[in-house]
Formats: sequence, structure tokens, C-alpha cells
Amino acid sequence: MTPPLTGHCLCGAVRYRVEAPPLWQAHCHCESCRRATGSGFTSFFGVADGAWAWTGALPASYASSPGVERSFCATCGTPMAYRGARFPGEMHFYAATLDRPEDYQPTLHVNWAEHLPWIQPEDGLARR
Repeated sequence: MTPPLTGHCLCGAVRYRVEAPPLWQAHCHCESCRRATGSGFTSFFGVADGAWAWTGALPASYASSPGVERSFCATCGTPMAYRGARFPGEMHFYAATLDRPEDYQPTLHVNWAEHLPWIQPEDGLARR
């Protein structure tokens, strides 16, 4: 994906802008991400702190587990971003919130050991 990248929530209140290429792009299959989004898996891209900013209303946040903060729109509930102590200096944005989600290019599946048996992508991406 080529910056600048922009995105927003369903109601448009929470917005962000990214000024650098993503550090990585991946689909996450962990139970926590599935429950946070109500989906079979979640697609993220990681961005270095300092290369992104909230440009609309600030999101609300929820500490979903120790060392994990999930950001979401307090008005419409759209999940916007994930920050984990395991990944210092990064914000992970939900790819589906991009203004141009068709530009998203995942390179792997993470937490594959937790994937649901009815999710069997045939995309050829690595599974870790």
C-alpha cells in the first residue's frame, strides 16, 4: 500500500491517516480478535508510531487482556485499531476500515493454530 493511507469508522467520526508504508499486513485468527470483531478472522496492517495520527474524533478504548488495548468508535462501535505490549512502537489498524481496502495486500496468516475449522483460505499465504 502506498501512503498516504486513510480510513474511518462506519459513522465517519473516528478517522486516521498513515504517512508511511505498513510494516506488515496479515490476517489474524486468534480467538480474541475473532470475538472483538464478530468475524472468522481479522485483517490488520501494522504502522510505526509517529507515522500515523487520528484525524477525527478520538476512539474509545478497551483493555481486552493484559497488555492489549483495542480502539473503537464510541458512537457506532466499529473496531479501529489494536495495540499490544508484545509489539512496542506499533499500532495495528483493521484493514476493512481503510478508505481503499482493495489496496490491502496481506502476506500471511497469524495465530493459525487458533483458526476455525470452517475457515480454509486457498490464498497460498504462509500460516504461522
